[in-house]
This record gives sequence, C-alpha cells and structure tokens, in this order.
Amino acid sequence: MNPSPGFLAWHAYRKLVLVCSLLAAFAPALPAQELSHLPYVPTPQVVVDEMLNLATVTADDVVIDLGSGDGRIVITAAKRFRAKGLGVDIDGKLVALSTRNANAEKVEDRAEFAERDMFKTDISGASVLTLYVMPDFMPKLRAKILTELRPGARVVAHDYDMGEWHPDRMVTLTVPEKIEANGTDKAYLYLWIVPAAIGGTWRIDFDAEKSGEEITVAFSQYFQKIDAVAERMRRPLPIQNPTLTGATVTFSIALGTTQYQFSGRVDGAKIEGTATTSSGKGLLKWRGTRVAKGS
Repeated sequence: MNPSPGFLAWHAYRKLVLVCSLLAAFAPALPAQELSHLPYVPTPQVVVDEMLNLATVTADDVVIDLGSGDGRIVITAAKRFRAKGLGVDIDGKLVALSTRNANAEKVEDRAEFAERDMFKTDISGASVLTLYVMPDFMPKLRAKILTELRPGARVVAHDYDMGEWHPDRMVTLTVPEKIEANGTDKAYLYLWIVPAAIGGTWRIDFDAEKSGEEITVAFSQYFQKIDAVAERMRRPLPIQNPTLTGATVTFSIALGTTQYQFSGRVDGAKIEGTATTSSGKGLLKWRGTRVAKGS
C-alpha cells in the first residue's frame, strides 16, 4: 500500500525536526546568530486563543512567551484579557515585527518584546508561560520552569509535552491550516500547573486536637502527584485523597469517629489552612511545619 500524501508530508516534517533537534540539544551553548536560524512556524490564531483559554488568562496575569515569533500570543493576551506580557525571541527581526504589531493593535503599554536567549531569560515573574518550541528544548525548559516559576503558575505548550512531567490537562484541536507546515491538522495543547515542593515529613498542629498527641504526615512527591501516610504517637492514621494543585494541598484524616477534610497553602517549609467535617461545624485552623525534607 502506498503511503498517503499526508504521511509523506509528516515524514518530511519529522526529518526537519530531527535535524533541528540535533541543534536544539546544544541550544544553550549556541551563539545567538545560530539559534536565529532555527525554523519559525507561527502558531495559528485559533490555537493561540485556545492556549490562553486553557491557561485561564485574566487581567491580573503576566504572560511570558518563549520563542514569541511575531508576538501574537502576547498581543492577544493583552488585547483580549488586558494581561501584561513579555515575548522573548532570539531573532531580532521577529522582535522588531512583534513590536510593530503591538503598536498597530494599540497594546504597546502591555505587550513588550525582547531579543533574548530563552534559556537565559528570567521567567520568575510569569503567572502564565506559553511555549511553541522545538521538542528537544522541552526537557531543558522543564528544569528551568520548576526552578524559577512560582507554585500555581500555569504553563501551556503547543504540540510538545515535557516527558515525565505529565500535564494536568490536554486538549486536541483540528486545525486545517497546520497541514502545510506540520503535515497534520492536529494541534495538541498541554497545561501544567507548577507544583509546590511538599515532599518530606510535616508536623500538623490542629485546633481540634487538644490531646497534645503529635500528628505527622509524610508526603512523597513526583511532580504534582503526591502520596501520603499519617501517624499519631507512631500509630498509623487513615489518610485519604491527597492532592496537590499548585500551592494548594488537600487530604482527609479520620480522628476517632470524625473525618476531617484538610486544605492548606504550602509556603516553603510552612502550610497554613483550614479543615472541615462532614457535619459542617465550621472551619478549624491547622498549620504544618516541615521537619524533614523528602529524598
């Protein structure tokens, strides 16, 4: 059976990706003029719109787009949501084009563009980070994201994931205009919410627990996925449904005959939050203090 034209186009595209990936593997060490020769493929506007929707962008957000091309992601965020944004690209001509586009759309007060190496760009101020970059860039950016972005920041990528860090959500779009450049009409969008570092053993101080018996919870963590075991006076406590979303951790513990649902915000080595019961007797304050880090 002869391969279809779509398959041949995709095969040709994969060859291009392979060649560019060999360059991308050494991207941080390449001079700027060499990085600027990597292929530029604009993101279709329908994909831009869905990326920003997936990130739930609002006027309170700061959007940073790495590899910003003609600036359409940052400009759309500024125009539709009145968010502030920064687009970073290694190609000075694209940066100049983006600036002109922002001026034309009258969002230059909220949309800034800079000629920079994305790997050397400070992204710590972003509440939303957007990416449409070569696939081999993604593992390098993953380490940067987890180090620099605050817990709760949202990351949205077009077409390429971050390997072992599984997305919190994935959306597939049918975009016919992608066929010519990409050999497929599918666009894959990935959302990650940057998790707080919660791994380790925590002492729980809980207003409802007046006996003075210490409660500890040990969290194991793999990106945003967590497990937990709890004990009181070295005896196991039933703990259920531990979840971590950004800096918010939730779990339930049975103390005697009462089931408590805990919710708290992780801030470094501290957690502060409230707990409720199924009887709805009101909010009870609790605090967590990390006494040992996870491995």
